[in-house]
Amino acid sequence: MSDKPSKPIRGIPRGIWVLGFVSLLMDTSSESIHALLPVYLVSVLGASTLTVGIIEGVAEATAAITKVFSGALSDWLGKRKFLAALGYGLAALSKPVFPLAHTVGWIAVARFVDRVGKGIRGAPRDALIADIAPPEVRGASFGLRQSLDTVGAFLGPLLAIVLMWLSNDDYTLVFWVAVVPAFLSFGLIAGVVREPARPPAKRMVRAPLSRAELVRLSSTYWIVVAIAAVFTLARFSEAFLILKAVSTGLPPAFAPAVMVLMNLVYALAAYPAGILSDKVDRMVVLIVGFAFLIAADLVLGLTGSIAGAAVGVFLWGLHMGLTQGLLATLIADTAPTELRGTAFGVFNLISGLALLAASVIAGELWDVIGPEATFLAGGAFTALALLGLLATRYRLAKRRDRLHGHGQEANR
Repeated sequence: MSDKPSKPIRGIPRGIWVLGFVSLLMDTSSESIHALLPVYLVSVLGASTLTVGIIEGVAEATAAITKVFSGALSDWLGKRKFLAALGYGLAALSKPVFPLAHTVGWIAVARFVDRVGKGIRGAPRDALIADIAPPEVRGASFGLRQSLDTVGAFLGPLLAIVLMWLSNDDYTLVFWVAVVPAFLSFGLIAGVVREPARPPAKRMVRAPLSRAELVRLSSTYWIVVAIAAVFTLARFSEAFLILKAVSTGLPPAFAPAVMVLMNLVYALAAYPAGILSDKVDRMVVLIVGFAFLIAADLVLGLTGSIAGAAVGVFLWGLHMGLTQGLLATLIADTAPTELRGTAFGVFNLISGLALLAASVIAGELWDVIGPEATFLAGGAFTALALLGLLATRYRLAKRRDRLHGHGQEANR
């Protein structure tokens, strides 16, 4: 299905670009806060690293659980944009709570509300991208959206660094400035994004989360979800990258530089990875991405220097660019058109629960044994996911080839 009201830019529908800039603005806001939040919680509010892990894990799990219901609701309504805009609006409204909060409890509440907004928007937005993007540029479309999202994810920490330097480490100032791009993001999706009309022939979904509908999700889809879940156990919160860098001697004022580096690499890699996945076997790109995460975990687990931490963060960003947009593309490839919202919601629920477990485990390992145990355990989980991917590569590739052979039919 194409975005008929507008012309494509570089072969990708204009709606994908707009959604990318919506993500860019919201991530600029979110990451300028999140890049400082672990250090703020630990050094200013006196929280433990286990508390940081629990807050991060609960926040992301909340987003994942919400995605199931918003994705299913978008399938039931046959509409995606309203729910996506609602989620961005709620996230924007949560941002002023961060500068006003002065206890761990209020920070946790703000993080929770922000992630509820993310949960509401996530699955409908991804399903909307799949609805707009033609099959032959689906990987590039998800990669582009991910790249623009990640540009915001490194502009945010960069903004935080500059403001911290100019204001002599005034966390509250940074948090207030972050409010502005969040509201701009909401205005852009509410006023500019156009949703394609629902084809009359598309099957209506009355109970997306019923057993009768869930069994329509293919076994190949469930294989992708299972592999992603094991992989997510290795992808604990990036808060631990920041804590690792600070533990090697990086000054707290420059802690956001960790997110700048990671997200710069992520942004530069995601779009080319998406383009490449449209031209070659997607599994090859994903396997390389998994291998880079193993390398990142080994470096971060064994290094004790700032330079070593920087190499590990670089490799972490590279793995993100090669995997995150591609996993979303695989969900779009393997899910029925009318159940895409539900498919993305279930995928994000299972991944979010795995992330909750990963962040809590990472925090506990860090407190009890040390940073090396956290990262080496992540490498072990990645190796398990890689073995599963290698075992199912042929089946996934065969499904992709069938979709390419019947592209118009798959995108009705």
